[in-house]
Amino acid sequence: MAVLEHLEPRGVFHYFEELCSIPHGSFHTKKVSDWLTDFARSHHLEYIQDETNNVIIFKNATAGYENAEPVILQGHMDMVCEKASDCTKDMEVEGLDLMIDGDIIRAKGTTLGGDDGIAVAMMLALLDAEDLAHPALECVFTVDEEVGMLGAMHIDLNMLKGRRMINMDTEEEGILTVSCAGGNVTRCILPVQRAPFRGTGWKITVTGLVGGHSGVEIDKGRANANMLLGRVLYSLHEATDMRLVSVNGGQKDNAITRESTALLIADDDEAVNSVCRKMNDSFRNEYAVTDKDVTVCVEKLPLADPMDEDSTNRVLWFLTCSPNGIQAMSADIEGLVQTSLNMGILTTGASTVEASFGVRSSVATQLTMLVQRLTALTTALGGAVEVSGSYPGWQYRQNSPLRDLVVEVFTQQYGHAPAVEAIHAGLECGLLSEKLPGLDCVAFGPDMKEVHTCRENMSVSSVQRVWKMVVEVLRRMN
Repeated sequence: MAVLEHLEPRGVFHYFEELCSIPHGSFHTKKVSDWLTDFARSHHLEYIQDETNNVIIFKNATAGYENAEPVILQGHMDMVCEKASDCTKDMEVEGLDLMIDGDIIRAKGTTLGGDDGIAVAMMLALLDAEDLAHPALECVFTVDEEVGMLGAMHIDLNMLKGRRMINMDTEEEGILTVSCAGGNVTRCILPVQRAPFRGTGWKITVTGLVGGHSGVEIDKGRANANMLLGRVLYSLHEATDMRLVSVNGGQKDNAITRESTALLIADDDEAVNSVCRKMNDSFRNEYAVTDKDVTVCVEKLPLADPMDEDSTNRVLWFLTCSPNGIQAMSADIEGLVQTSLNMGILTTGASTVEASFGVRSSVATQLTMLVQRLTALTTALGGAVEVSGSYPGWQYRQNSPLRDLVVEVFTQQYGHAPAVEAIHAGLECGLLSEKLPGLDCVAFGPDMKEVHTCRENMSVSSVQRVWKMVVEVLRRMN
């Protein structure tokens, strides 16, 4: 039995639930891409599916709108797959378990994928509807947005005729986004060597953090577990002779790391326990408001094959000296984060330790500066840096008829004007604007909370209001 079948608008929630039944994490979008093309064929709609699984579906204008300029609707089909520590679901092969709690939809033990599944659902509902007035629709479904906007980077838009676009990939109702930061993924790779060392094996874990989206929630003051683990390890290094075996934390460069673990061998048991107790108390004090459940866990276990002293020191220096979090606030827009980075993934192999940073800035030169800073640190420690997934910022347009129309419709429906803002998170609008010169675009969406965490949830009533606004905006595009 469908969980959302009683919710209005039925088309939107029907397609959202269908999407949630299909695994669609980043890099695993073939099934959902084929689902979209099946939809297009069954509705006799023209479509394009490219080799990277991006999909574009076209729908003709309704009567009276034949001469209106087409409108582009856009969102991404992939989701961030995070789950609670006790959740056994394999998100690569299993769909989500949806739940309703009053006005809130969530998934049991996992991320919900409202970012950006709700855009997919709304576009399909518009393509399916026979009673809504609108210009010709060009619906663009991209892949792998959450891992560097790879779909938007590779998609060919030459066949699109529209030059006004609605992106539905934001998470706070009442805010109209009109500009965003550019960014990249910077991966720092440190070579390590291994040598025998006598002592006691330990597993140290920093856990209990809130986490969140490294763009939207970087200004919340939340701790990054990888950075806290570095502090624990350096303090331990000062207290006793020790060697690292491994450091691992986080799964996504654009998610603030909630848990990070080190395996190590040390020669002073009391020093290990003492340092971990002190750091636990320090973190509880420092993050009493933002991460009140932060915990430093420590346990003995047999370990072998540690790094040598030089490698251990270089990893500790890297974790201690790496920049992380907000680096600059905008002087032009009050409250806007201008430049930041997030060590989202920390992994250890047999001969390397790798750290992957999501780097963002609305100022291109500061983006370059952060890559240079990471490069300087990493190369000084004998490592190398790789930069991938670079995407441009989306520049604010002084003259935007589409923005004016959305503001007008919003104001009439809500009784007050929306906030018109720039955001620090990346959106595909920048890449797509480069491909479509003169593109006039806006971005908005319904209320979603705790995005990119297993606590992610979405408001039913907010979806209803945003849907009503989308329908009215399209109606007025004659």
